[in-house]
Amino acid sequence: MPLSATRLKHRFTVEYPINASPKILYPYLASASGLSHWFCQDVKIEGGHLYNFIWDNQPHYAEMASHRTNRSARFVFLDENKRHAADANFLDFLIEESQLTQEVYLRVVDYSEETDTIELQEMWDSLILKLREQVGG
Repeated sequence: MPLSATRLKHRFTVEYPINASPKILYPYLASASGLSHWFCQDVKIEGGHLYNFIWDNQPHYAEMASHRTNRSARFVFLDENKRHAADANFLDFLIEESQLTQEVYLRVVDYSEETDTIELQEMWDSLILKLREQVGG
């Protein structure tokens, strides 16, 4: 069995308060131009729901599997042939608003082979700092 087939996946979940309305925040989570401002080097959309995330000049294809305007977006990563893989990596962005305090939170679920929780925490802290600079929150 190839090594890649035996790699265990890890579900990392983190939540951040964001001082911006869901309406302002959502385009930064679901549009190519918004994501390219804080999440990766560049993002291109091919054929509607196929997103090409570029990190270190390398393409990483994902499908926007689901979204709810001003609420959530899910990206499921595809294999090198742009096909769905079993137990694929995915990324969920969930916007939650406290009805009591009116505070807005962004919950990130990162499902991948990366198991170093400290490294994931630092990476997401850094990314969310960039996002907050973009949305003013």
